[in-house]
Amino acid sequence: MKANFTKRNIIFLIIIAILIIPQTRQPLQIVLHKGLSYINQSSVIDEADRVIVSYSDWKLQSDVNNALLDFKATQGKVVFVNFWATWCPPCIAEMPSLQALYNDYNDKVKFLFVTSDDFKTVENFKNKENYSFEVFNPMSNIPEALAFRSIPRTFIINKRGEIVVDESGAVDWNSETVRGQLDQMLSE
Repeated sequence: MKANFTKRNIIFLIIIAILIIPQTRQPLQIVLHKGLSYINQSSVIDEADRVIVSYSDWKLQSDVNNALLDFKATQGKVVFVNFWATWCPPCIAEMPSLQALYNDYNDKVKFLFVTSDDFKTVENFKNKENYSFEVFNPMSNIPEALAFRSIPRTFIINKRGEIVVDESGAVDWNSETVRGQLDQMLSE
């Protein structure tokens, strides 16, 4: 009986060590959030509950040639806004599905991958993971309707400027549900 108790203690200590040591904690968290992303699905906000985005003077700087984007330029388009960071496990977990969605919709939908991480860190992250989407740094305050407290946070805005999807946490963005939502918005 004492041998079983000792084995359980050793296993428990190994699990605790894995969760405490940063080099093993982040990969474990990413796997966990990847699994949760299949449960946390995107849902459309009821029309009566939708918030209209103010196309204020929000300016964004692109990691492509440091070009500036005025958020006003997205008015009348379907816009996919994802707030994320290179160090965030749920953000990293959902990135492969975001890249796949971007590959198929980037000519129809304006994707804004927004982070406060410096562009050198972003470039290293994108190169390591083989991501091709454009990334933006906010240069001014974001519109109030897009305010967030945690990342990842994703909004999909329809052509009328209504927030149709507002999701926190890792989501499988390359699902048939999301593709159907985007197709519906694009056809309006």
